[in-house]
Amino acid sequence: MAHIYIYSPSGAVRDKTAFRRGIRRLQALGHEVEVDPDALTSFQRFAGDDATRLAAIGRAAASGADVALTTRGGYGLTRILPDIPYQQLAKAIDKGTRFVGLSDFTALQLALLAQVGNEAVTWAGNLLIDDWGKTEEPDEITQACFEEMLDGSSEGAGWYVTKREEPDAELVTLPEPIDNATLWGGNLCVLTSLLGTPYFPQVEQGVLFLEDVAEHPYRVERMLTQLLLAGVLDRQQAIVLGQFSDYKLIPHDKGFGMKAVVQWLRTRTKTPVFTGLPHGHVPTKVLLPVGAKVEMAAEGRDRLLVWGHQ
Repeated sequence: MAHIYIYSPSGAVRDKTAFRRGIRRLQALGHEVEVDPDALTSFQRFAGDDATRLAAIGRAAASGADVALTTRGGYGLTRILPDIPYQQLAKAIDKGTRFVGLSDFTALQLALLAQVGNEAVTWAGNLLIDDWGKTEEPDEITQACFEEMLDGSSEGAGWYVTKREEPDAELVTLPEPIDNATLWGGNLCVLTSLLGTPYFPQVEQGVLFLEDVAEHPYRVERMLTQLLLAGVLDRQQAIVLGQFSDYKLIPHDKGFGMKAVVQWLRTRTKTPVFTGLPHGHVPTKVLLPVGAKVEMAAEGRDRLLVWGHQ
């Protein structure tokens, strides 16, 4: 089984019961779990001060583990991006360590892609507490995707768009499959905050995936508009929207929701916009290799992302 290194580069762990439960679950699957000495450190809202969290990232890279898994998201990585040891992370990845996270981890993933390039692939997906530490059992699909990543059999992700999600008149397809495109993206809010910095990847003709949590559709549209006006969206071959969860509409919205955002976006960019990707702050999610070369096909209501063996 795998050697999994647990560390906290972002927000402080508040739910220590879930933390311990997640570790026990991974151990029950036969994995060797190594916990960073500062995984439970707390400073203000962070998992330790900046120097503490930078040191934890360095230890994760030096651990020789099969997987370096973050405990949780929150906020904290953006403020330390100038000091992250990118070449050390790239060397660890080259030796076989898979860096896995979600949410705030998007900042490190995109910065690594911007600083090092496609040589250093990371994985967007699991968090220790959200996926392994909850009271309920881990989602079967999420767990299967994690295991496939571990054994090197992860080859792609497919999903089906229902008529409720997209009526026939709104269905988007690809006349020809996309080939050899860089897969990149992550949390929309974190990604947008990097625009105009050295840590925003300059990806041309890529496949951009996006997700977010607790952001009202008008905020989602505002961030998408920023990417649109900056020319980012038009430079891609496809935009793939994952799950935008845990927001609340109000009567004042008068029908303005995520479907309205998608419909509007499709009138503003020449890049095809796809929906329904099972990825985000939800129980069922596929793991996605950020920086990997992918193929994408969309025929009828079926969508397929393929990246081959990693």
